[in-house]
Amino acid sequence: MGLDYLKRILNAKVYDVAIETPLEHAHALSERTGNRVYLKREDMQKVFSFKLRGAYNKMAHLTPAQLERGVIAASAGNHAQGVAVSAARLKCMATIVMPTTTPSVKIEAVRRFGGDWVNIVLHGESYSDSATRAFELAAQEGLTFVHPFDDPDVIAGQGTVGMEILRQHQAPIHAIFVAIGGGGLAAGVAAYVKQLRPDIRVIGVQTADSDAMAQSIEHHRRVTLNDVGLFSDGTAVKLVGEETFKLCEQYLDGVVRVSTDETCAAIKDVFQDTRSILEPAGALAVAGLKQYAELHGLSDQTLIAVSCGANMNFDRLRFVAERAQVGEQREAVFAVTIPEERGSFRRFCELLGPRNVTEFNYRMADDSKANIFVGVETSHRGEADELLKLFTGAGFDALNLTDDELAKAHLRHMVGGRSTLADHELLHRFEFPERPGALMRFLSSLNPGWNISLFHYRNHGSDYGRILVGIQVPPDDRQEFADFLSKLDYRFWDETDNPAYKLFLK
Repeated sequence: MGLDYLKRILNAKVYDVAIETPLEHAHALSERTGNRVYLKREDMQKVFSFKLRGAYNKMAHLTPAQLERGVIAASAGNHAQGVAVSAARLKCMATIVMPTTTPSVKIEAVRRFGGDWVNIVLHGESYSDSATRAFELAAQEGLTFVHPFDDPDVIAGQGTVGMEILRQHQAPIHAIFVAIGGGGLAAGVAAYVKQLRPDIRVIGVQTADSDAMAQSIEHHRRVTLNDVGLFSDGTAVKLVGEETFKLCEQYLDGVVRVSTDETCAAIKDVFQDTRSILEPAGALAVAGLKQYAELHGLSDQTLIAVSCGANMNFDRLRFVAERAQVGEQREAVFAVTIPEERGSFRRFCELLGPRNVTEFNYRMADDSKANIFVGVETSHRGEADELLKLFTGAGFDALNLTDDELAKAHLRHMVGGRSTLADHELLHRFEFPERPGALMRFLSSLNPGWNISLFHYRNHGSDYGRILVGIQVPPDDRQEFADFLSKLDYRFWDETDNPAYKLFLK
């Protein structure tokens, strides 16, 4: 298997459409981590992603008869653009099935790259729906399916990234970090690097809520996730490829899981070094590199991250900027209760001293106390714990909310307070695709006897929405409410017992 992939990668046909991207020294990241950090700039490809390599290599190896009949693919993003460019270059008709929820900017990019050689079919609400339809059309019309990751020629095309890295940096390398969705890029890079330079560690990186490859390797079989996080949409895969799993299990030295906040911080890191803005999936490798270097105490080592995509929706930057501070551990968020008495507010503020306050919300709770929601800029890891001790040591009740998703995504943007009318209130967070009718589907499925007592929605400029909902559900209806949640098919989290909710809203 290994020798075959080495040959496949060495003979891959990618450079008719792809460029050999630079391996750039990231000065600020190097200084911050105490290592020599390099970025493999796959975000500089024509389609702003590495996906072009695998798509073209697959199509360039088709027979003339297969090209004459045409190809088909399912994708909502970067793979679709790679297939479109390849179709125009090879003069091959390509049908690309995309979910109806695909943002218009991505659809227009596919049309622009493919021109008259691309036929776009909008079908279903998810990639899985689109893929099912694509397989049906492939069988009906005799088209060749161009898989986004689970295909030897696609894997080999992506593997040329690893080939270039070893050619561009022949000095010692401690580790190469690669994002994983379905596993095509990681499988190709690892298969090449580990055969020629087995001393180099190849580390996969996934988001903690879309870790199908990590779980599969841990269980020694492919694991299907019930749902996936949608922030890093380019790696939101429920089931990794059969072939990519075999290669990753054989060659990877480990898989690192990173959070949304760490990913946002990595986007900011790359911007500061390059002035380029990566999409979340494109920044995963950088986030994993930072976490791995700190966890293992690395210093003065050469570390390489593949910055694999930059198809960022501009409107998402507001969310990224907000969460990057937390991801960098440069902001800590607290809920603090102070007595409603003369001088207590000033005494709390004096505790903060010269620190920069990023957010401050004050709300009187009753005639004896008040609650404060405060964000504080921190200078080092661990300062949040030091501040918590400072507050409690001064006699204030305090909670560290830095890792509380309810607080970061919703509470900090809400005003008001408790309601004496909200009896039997249950609080839940939901994620749902940003598509016409999604909110109405949620509302119309509610029992008319359940009253909505709290609602918060904030557009993050992405393909999914986040809402916080308080619903008054009588005790006798709790089982019916549980059945409602199980049938809704949205990701959700029960926040009814969240201490921040109890402090500020309940």
